[in-house]
Amino acid sequence: MPKQLFATPTGMHDILPEDSPYWEKVRQIVFELAKFYDFGFIQTPILEPQTIFERTLGLSSDVVEKEMYTLKTKGGDELALRPEGTAPIMRAYLQHGWEAAPQPVKVFYLGPMFRHEKPQAGRLRQFHQFGFETLGSEDPVVDAQLIQLAMALLGDLGLKGLICEVNSLGDKVCRIKYRAALKDYFRYHIKKMCHNCQRRFKNNPLRILDCKEEKCREVIAKSPQILDFICDDCRGHFKKLLEFLDELNIPYLLNPHLVRGLDYYSRTVFEIYAEERRAAQSALVSGGRYDGLAELLGAKNVPACGWAGGIERIIAEMKEVKARVPQRPQPKVFLVQLGDLAKKKSLKILEEFRENDI
Repeated sequence: MPKQLFATPTGMHDILPEDSPYWEKVRQIVFELAKFYDFGFIQTPILEPQTIFERTLGLSSDVVEKEMYTLKTKGGDELALRPEGTAPIMRAYLQHGWEAAPQPVKVFYLGPMFRHEKPQAGRLRQFHQFGFETLGSEDPVVDAQLIQLAMALLGDLGLKGLICEVNSLGDKVCRIKYRAALKDYFRYHIKKMCHNCQRRFKNNPLRILDCKEEKCREVIAKSPQILDFICDDCRGHFKKLLEFLDELNIPYLLNPHLVRGLDYYSRTVFEIYAEERRAAQSALVSGGRYDGLAELLGAKNVPACGWAGGIERIIAEMKEVKARVPQRPQPKVFLVQLGDLAKKKSLKILEEFRENDI
């Protein structure tokens, strides 16, 4: 085997022709459901101002602290390769004056994201996501329909045994008391927890709940639950969401320690798994409500909710369950060229076949 001179950068990969049917299937289903549910397609730049993510994801988040690809242009602009899609969507909503449009505004996106994290199964440095966002409504029926859409989409891709984990984070006022309770609880356990949890204890104890380390999960399992601290309005919002999910017959589990890893989430948060692999902590779709995101960008409050799905992770699950994907059609005509004159003639004949859909 010849010596390999070059390879893809660490954590990035080629999408080869043999995998194209899976990618085509995902894209087809995403666009079909977007059309049915009346979501408009938006494409934001791969590069965004770095401060957009610093303000919205949280300076103490793993993404901002360790995982963002950043650069400074020759003109002095500080930019970042987008690590996620929601903050750019809100930036577009504010920049283009969509608050004056009929509400809610419903958009979807599909494209590459970038995070400089340790590559492993289901986690790449360049990965691809599609997402659906509804901006301009605080009605819990929006949250329910987004979950319904996600379950339908994954089902149409051939995935079975899906279950939605759901929780409410309350609003920023609810979380003040909850943070204090978490501090009091973890203070007696933090020394035996991982280095990341010890760092998070100082900056934002809610992030401890997102840790996947086994020794930490045992401590987290006995920690206070956010649902004991949320206000009546947030409790009512969550109750209505669960009633909608019951009406839709969507299988769900209450996970009182589900928080998601980004600062902009409030009230509803959810993750959807293939139930057999839920223990592996590999969500196919993740999302929630981000009512405070616009304020973090310096604008007035814009209630909003959305979710994103990782394409590579979903395709891996499609392969695992042997989901059906479109195959290349078998040709009806095969041209055999004998000699230079035949090669010249066959090029024109081949084009005639294409024009006549043969």
